[in-house]
Amino acid sequence: MGRRVFGGLVRELRSPLTLLLVVACVVAGVGAAVVLTPTQEVEAFGQQIGVGVQAPSATFAGPPRIVQIGNTRLDVPDVTIYGPLRPELVIGPVQRNETAGQAMTSLAGGAAPADALAAIVGGFERWFGWATLVLVAVVLGVCGLVGSVRVLATLSRTARRSGAAARPSLIARRLSRRLTRSTVVALTVSLLVWGVCGVLAVVGARDLRDARSLTDLTGAHHVTPSPVGPTVSGVRGVVIGDSRVARLGGPLAPDATPEDAACARSTDSLARQVGAAVGDEVLNLACSGARITAGLRAPQFTGGLAVPPQVGRLKQVDDPAFVVVAVGPNDLNWTDLIGYCYAVADCSDNFTAGEFRYRLAAFDRDYADLLADLATLPSHPRVVVLTSYDVLRPDAQCSTVRGPRQYPGLTPPEIALLSDRNAELNGVLTTGARRYGLDVVAPPLAPLCTPSADGLGPDLQSLDDPHPFHPTGIGELRLAIPVVDRVGVPPG
Repeated sequence: MGRRVFGGLVRELRSPLTLLLVVACVVAGVGAAVVLTPTQEVEAFGQQIGVGVQAPSATFAGPPRIVQIGNTRLDVPDVTIYGPLRPELVIGPVQRNETAGQAMTSLAGGAAPADALAAIVGGFERWFGWATLVLVAVVLGVCGLVGSVRVLATLSRTARRSGAAARPSLIARRLSRRLTRSTVVALTVSLLVWGVCGVLAVVGARDLRDARSLTDLTGAHHVTPSPVGPTVSGVRGVVIGDSRVARLGGPLAPDATPEDAACARSTDSLARQVGAAVGDEVLNLACSGARITAGLRAPQFTGGLAVPPQVGRLKQVDDPAFVVVAVGPNDLNWTDLIGYCYAVADCSDNFTAGEFRYRLAAFDRDYADLLADLATLPSHPRVVVLTSYDVLRPDAQCSTVRGPRQYPGLTPPEIALLSDRNAELNGVLTTGARRYGLDVVAPPLAPLCTPSADGLGPDLQSLDDPHPFHPTGIGELRLAIPVVDRVGVPPG
């Protein structure tokens, strides 16, 4: 009986119609399984990763791929997968947090890399299982569709016949046997091809076993700014960053250069305050409006001038003892976020929340490049990262909260929302700095609408001042105190 069944299947496979059916099932089944099966979410290397397969292509072989949302597609080097099942890992921009410390750098040891790869393998196995079900469903669907066409064609031919050969029962038995055999053949061949594709994917990905981080998977790529400008000597430290430490709104020195004026570097900037406290010169490279991607790691165009990258200028400073860094709000377009909350009755909508997440993720990536620049400075100075500060308390009631007359102003929930987003920014700043062993200083600045405890005046400029929310001269002095505590005063 078994030999007769097998012989029938072999004969069925020789049928041109069955061969066409098998080809159609393999192409449609494999293609649908690849396209329709969703990625499987796993946690690996401290990241939430979607494990799936790349969309089908016309090439016979290709590398696995890592896709970073909002960024680029990165092929895994030196790995080739034959067949259509080429793994693809989808990552949301990489976040540096306490559980993701090993995401971008190689680990010294332990089971974490093995656990991460095991999680990815498990995710691929789940994906393959679901994809197999999709393939079976598609193959059965194609066989059912083709079988229906064959039934209609057979009935059309036999309707013109008479005699025993046209009896419905006989026709039904013949069609049933033929359709069953063709379906079994098509499903069997499709599953065999699918299994071979799975084996090729596993064999081709065996070189991934030695990967210990995402950097190992994609390769390291970091281009640091080149040194620019004349060599600078005789300074103890350097301040780089934005308008908060350039001290936008302060007086300019009589001998200020055009670049100093364009960057609004004042005589009571953080560099001047720290320099006065340590009794030595501190170079001020900070520039108002600076971002990591336009100011610190690339030129900044402001005031009609092209200001060279601050990191490039920093590399020309001869053996600085410390570097103070202030970045973040400009990179997130913080002024736009605050202005939007002033202008609408409720700024906690999903659109702006998604926009903030996107900006924060982009900043997180740029910040990683900046930290790598600072960590590889030849003189290995002490690096102090300043976090951001809240400009208002939720219970504030002063005119700054009400804002201009034509706008609704800020409500307590909106102020709390801005505070929460500021805390998220500070989380990125702090986590990244600590991963590199850098110092972190939280500005001890009192929010607006807070009475001055010592009578010296507010720490921040209000809406009535030329540059709201920036430190005043008193605020810059208060900010210098914890910085000096970290960098230390040289012995006299």
